[in-house]
Amino acid sequence: QVQLVESGGGLVQPGGSLRLSCAASERIFSAYGVAWYRQAPGKQRELVAIITDSTNTNYADSVKGRFTISLDNPKNTVYLQMNSLKPEDTAVYYCNCGRFWGQGTQVTVSL
Repeated sequence: QVQLVESGGGLVQPGGSLRLSCAASERIFSAYGVAWYRQAPGKQRELVAIITDSTNTNYADSVKGRFTISLDNPKNTVYLQMNSLKPEDTAVYYCNCGRFWGQGTQVTVSL
């Protein structure tokens, strides 16, 4: 059973930055697309960013120009660099690869 483990969440002020990490227990990221989703209280889970073929990326309009997804294949780790954070970015962020999901990491943007 593949495990995905996220880390890097926390509390940050508006305008600040965080980098989320998602480490896989097996080498699967190069074979499948890897995505970050988020879910805010009372809202549906939404796609934030996705990377395929290790280099092709797509982003939700709400995070374009602020977030960057990247993949380190030797480390089996995908990252989400989040800059210029806004209160509306507050959510639990999940890593997804195929049918596998991480447990989520909380990101809170607040004064």
